Amino acid sequence: MNNKIDVVIPVYKPDEKLERLVEHLRKQSVKPNRIIMIHTDAGDREQIKNQYGAIETVELHHIKKEEFDHGGTRNYGASLSDTPYILFMTQDAVPVDTHLIEEILKPFEDKSVATVYGRQLANSNAGAIEKYTRLFNYPAVSSIKSNKDLERLGIKTYFCSNVCAAYRKEVYEQMGGFVLKTIFNEDMIMASKVIQAGYSIAYSAEAKVIHSHKYTYWQQFTRNFDLAVSQQQYKEIFSGIKSESEGIRLVKNTAGYLLKAGKFYLIPDLVLQSGFKFLGYKLGSRYESLPKKVIKTCSMNKSYWD
Repeated sequence: MNNKIDVVIPVYKPDEKLERLVEHLRKQSVKPNRIIMIHTDAGDREQIKNQYGAIETVELHHIKKEEFDHGGTRNYGASLSDTPYILFMTQDAVPVDTHLIEEILKPFEDKSVATVYGRQLANSNAGAIEKYTRLFNYPAVSSIKSNKDLERLGIKTYFCSNVCAAYRKEVYEQMGGFVLKTIFNEDMIMASKVIQAGYSIAYSAEAKVIHSHKYTYWQQFTRNFDLAVSQQQYKEIFSGIKSESEGIRLVKNTAGYLLKAGKFYLIPDLVLQSGFKFLGYKLGSRYESLPKKVIKTCSMNKSYWD
């Protein structure tokens, strides 16, 4: 399986996690053909070149900041690949072991599987709520989703994350690549196309990366505002499919977990986090009636609106 997959990583103001990511990728039991970095120029082009330019298998490409697009930048990376599979990762996702690529390729043995996404584990310094949220969204058991699961899983059927997700290139191209000029959610929009075209999406609990964030309440608000915006922009995909009920289930399950773990003192934090998420989502779903100044204030991806 060596050299059957390229890794595409959008890069912007990276820290030491990118170093660890590249180091881990080069030590995989199944080697990537190339590690393709699409670097958004932020004045540190020479530093990136000095740090990664001479590394075997690493290929650097530069774009201007205003050219970055969640879907378009990844499509550019995919256009540089000639392997049958493409693994998209973010610069802050670090493989847990040397078997990430090996494990993320295994589900493709089923010809109906077009996409495989990996398991995200919280950082060791993450709080109890974040750790449980990761467990809720990325359980320890692998699964395969198809259009037969829409009634049972609702929006979870389309759940997929380009933090660590591999695509069968033939199907990726058949779907037309990721949508262009999207504020967020290019992975779930692609997943919906894959499901609706009759293919399956696999979740590999054995393909593991460390990836989590400690968002402030306001950041939770802005992130969920953008999530709602993306769903409004693609109503043909997300309307009529259960969404908010999944959020309610997460809150209830997290509260139950905190009580059982004797961490009841974190419930006010959970209530505040959930409240900011809910308000951001609700306001984002009505973004079309808001002044642009308000939209930019509420959005995490402010440059999208320029």
